[in-house]
Amino acid sequence: MPNKRKNTSIASTGDTQGDRFSIPFGLERRILFFTLVVLTAGLSCRMMFDILVANGMTLIELMILVLFTITFSWLVISFWSAVMGFICHLLKIDPLSLRRRINAKGLIEHSLTTQTAIVMPVYNEDPERVFAGLEATYRSLMETGKGEHFHFFLLSDTRDEGIAQAEERGWCELVARLNAEGRFFYRRREDNSGKKAGNIADFCRRWGRAYDHMLVLDADSVMSGETIVTLTGAMETNPDSGIIQTVPMPVRQKTFFGRYVQFASRLYSPMLATGLSFWQMKECNYWGHNAIIRLQAFSNHCGLPTLPGKAPLGGDILSHDFVEAALIRRSNWHVYLMADLRGSYEELPGNLLEYAKRDKRWAQGNLQHLKLLGVRGLHGISRLHFTMGALAYVSSLLWLLLLVLTTIDGVMRAVIPHNFFGNGRQLFPDWQVVEYGKIVSLFTLTVIMLIGPKIAGLLLTLSNSQERSGFGGGIRLVISAILETTFSIFLAPVMMCLHAYFVLTTLAGRVVSWDAQNRESVYLSYRDASQSLWVPTIAGIVWAIIAWIWVPDLFYWLLPVTLGMMIAIPLAVWSSCTGLGNGLRTYGFLLTPEEVNPPTVLEKLEQCLERTKTHQRVTTIRVKMAPQEVQSEMSPASISYYTQDFENWIWRLITDRQRGRSSMKTKNE
Repeated sequence: MPNKRKNTSIASTGDTQGDRFSIPFGLERRILFFTLVVLTAGLSCRMMFDILVANGMTLIELMILVLFTITFSWLVISFWSAVMGFICHLLKIDPLSLRRRINAKGLIEHSLTTQTAIVMPVYNEDPERVFAGLEATYRSLMETGKGEHFHFFLLSDTRDEGIAQAEERGWCELVARLNAEGRFFYRRREDNSGKKAGNIADFCRRWGRAYDHMLVLDADSVMSGETIVTLTGAMETNPDSGIIQTVPMPVRQKTFFGRYVQFASRLYSPMLATGLSFWQMKECNYWGHNAIIRLQAFSNHCGLPTLPGKAPLGGDILSHDFVEAALIRRSNWHVYLMADLRGSYEELPGNLLEYAKRDKRWAQGNLQHLKLLGVRGLHGISRLHFTMGALAYVSSLLWLLLLVLTTIDGVMRAVIPHNFFGNGRQLFPDWQVVEYGKIVSLFTLTVIMLIGPKIAGLLLTLSNSQERSGFGGGIRLVISAILETTFSIFLAPVMMCLHAYFVLTTLAGRVVSWDAQNRESVYLSYRDASQSLWVPTIAGIVWAIIAWIWVPDLFYWLLPVTLGMMIAIPLAVWSSCTGLGNGLRTYGFLLTPEEVNPPTVLEKLEQCLERTKTHQRVTTIRVKMAPQEVQSEMSPASISYYTQDFENWIWRLITDRQRGRSSMKTKNE
């Protein structure tokens, strides 16, 4: 068995080990959550209204109020999710059952009775990294003593023939090295229709009936054997569950940018995920990987429909995961998030531009989801997932418009003279009224919404001695959190501009390409950074000059935004340096517990990657590539819109009247 000291982070999300998920007070907690959201958003919007209406509401200010209401409401939902997660962690209660957490291995001791396929779809990925991750996961799973309940599938959509040959050769070597013939399979599709979703659907049609569950991994995913067994046990003991999602933690980051994202995710994500699980309960979301799925439910109900219209907003669904979660919930299966379950890992792009390239695909996919809001039968929380996913990118455009309109309004008030002495009917009727108290209150509330979750996550970690030491100790943790927050302040306006651009180009009809993700620590040159970031840089300079000349007071309020835009190019370049990232790690900053005390499965991953560098190979043997197929259907889910009902009602009304007129005409004749 693995070293117990390195695998003590498995926790159960339920009443007792092996029990079903229990969710008391479901309606009450939803009422509580949304009441807090509505009250907070309403208070902030009323404060903004009072500030704007003090001198008469102009059209521009009305637009500012609308944009502020939308963007701030989205922010409030995230804030109260974090608060709920903070309370659950502080009181050490499970977000679903609301009972004390169980500091045990959860469902690891459960006797499995089902068969699970662990599938990894790949597309032009680095074969060495793919097989190292699969080998580490496989070895960790075998050490649990329950490997006979699992088969592994590498599902290739690779178009590059050289990479495809390396995949097949590496797979043969891996099967021989692990003595895993009949347990480790490889399949390459002749065409990659439907992309990743089509790849998974092809597996479901050909082999889905042979397995009870499917655990989906990305090409960069690694999962411990205990986590896999725990997920499978949770599926068996909760027959109503269709999907159980874990919270993947970023690992193996070397650049400053990668380590910044890795540190922030590790420090704040457990608390945020716990808050989501608290109020979403059995309507949680699916993030496309590192989750286990009930194959019967998935095959019967999750065939992706084709959206009306042309790409990018119509046609094939790009971001399949949200849609699959909504479809499976529509069919009365449940989607859970095991927020406290550790042992689930992934890797991330190492620089700003590669990270943004991934966001560009997600932006188009999430905007597509807006077309599904009117589909009949979807759960209200599923519609909220679609809306919040789209707002994650649209809000950047809205914030940008909000700030630009605020600047325009300030400039107009500065250059257009005011008649402060009126027309004699009253004293100073047009004198400017400034609601300083409400401005300060609204600014304070906004800062709390943004910084509050970070402070809460930091306090929780500082209060836990084991977690605190995993981040390098209390002092280093606080300094790292300050460093992360400072960098995020300057990075936020850059991402705001990039996301706004992605939304605009998608709405303009530009379709993103589907390429393999670069997760290596690639250093950005000034030339590459300038080609992508010169527009926000110039815009930031011009914006700051305009504010300085015409609205000096606004200049200082906008400085965090304009300064971040002005330094976007050097920010992207130096944050891609591995030297800076490794230097901070050497001195104990931006550390994570997975680096201080590496889990066994990550140690296995490093050993497997080290083996590839020394070119240690085994004799390639010919083994069975795939098991015998068990054909089944996976048809696209049927969708109908509420608007279609209205259109049909109008059409019936028109045709009935026409038939009535015809019959009257015939009777009169």
